[in-house]
Amino acid sequence: MSSLFEGVIEAFRLIVSLDPDLLHIVFLSLSISGAAIIIGTLLGVPLGAYLGLKSEKKTRLINKLIFTLMGTPPVVAGLIIYLLFSRMGPLGVLGLLYTPWVMIIAQVSLAAPIIAGLTMVGVRSIGNEVVENARSLGAGPALATWTVIRESRIAILGAVITGFGRIIAEVGAVMIVGGNIAGKTRVMTTAIVLETRKGNFELAIGLGLILLMLSFIVNSFLYNIQRGGKNN
Repeated sequence: MSSLFEGVIEAFRLIVSLDPDLLHIVFLSLSISGAAIIIGTLLGVPLGAYLGLKSEKKTRLINKLIFTLMGTPPVVAGLIIYLLFSRMGPLGVLGLLYTPWVMIIAQVSLAAPIIAGLTMVGVRSIGNEVVENARSLGAGPALATWTVIRESRIAILGAVITGFGRIIAEVGAVMIVGGNIAGKTRVMTTAIVLETRKGNFELAIGLGLILLMLSFIVNSFLYNIQRGGKNN
């Protein structure tokens, strides 16, 4: 118990003193996950909105595929991407393995299905009623579609933040494709695993505390947005 307490104290010291190694790992984590969530949103939201506005009977197979991908184990996604970008893989010529770029690709593969699936559910839950109301007021197909998306903004925001929460805390896929290389591909989650194995609990606890703080900030942001939507 005392060692845990000492670890927490030292972790706070590293955070307050802006330890360079800690800051680099945090910055790299946020850069990779930030880029991945932007790309995942650009892919997932339009796809989810399109599927949500279509009849469920016409998109049943795609729906099942997206829901399956939403639950893909990260290590499986990492393995597939590793095989694609390894030297013997079809994309090995690009030389992206063990770089931040392939880590972004791995995280996009995890975030995009979640964003698409939750967006689809959100749009479908209010789509038909809003479309009918918009068209009764003279709106064309494009304006009616935009109205549905705007009315579903809280659900879409929740989908994006859920996707971000999935990838910022992910370890399996990024460790497989990134290699956990110091100063290059080492992010918070992989660093926690490594430092724990080395017995360097101070840095591991510090990174864990930062992850928890990020989770709190993101979820607080979502909660406030949702409360604002309900008040409107």
